[in-house]
Amino acid sequence: MFVRLTFISIQPERTEELRETYQKDVVPVVKKQKGNMGVRLLEPIASNDDFISVTEWETAADADLYESSGTYRTLVDKIKEMYKSKPVLKTYNVLESKVAATM
Repeated sequence: MFVRLTFISIQPERTEELRETYQKDVVPVVKKQKGNMGVRLLEPIASNDDFISVTEWETAADADLYESSGTYRTLVDKIKEMYKSKPVLKTYNVLESKVAATM
């Protein structure tokens, strides 16, 4: 599995607008992308921290296709008026734990 995190610093007065835009405009589009396994928005507890958009992909190639198609840029541009600063994209491979849980 492959995960992409977009760190988004939002103007505090635009928080509700971000929540609504993410649910209405971002989630449905991302869920339709080849290889997408999930999409969610992490909302910070501390008001000065970033929101984090998390997308999960079957493969790095699926995530790369999503970005290279221009869809990622289109979705990020939907919230550009809400930024305090430009979003930062980071990508990660997910390593599954091989240790069995004990009770």
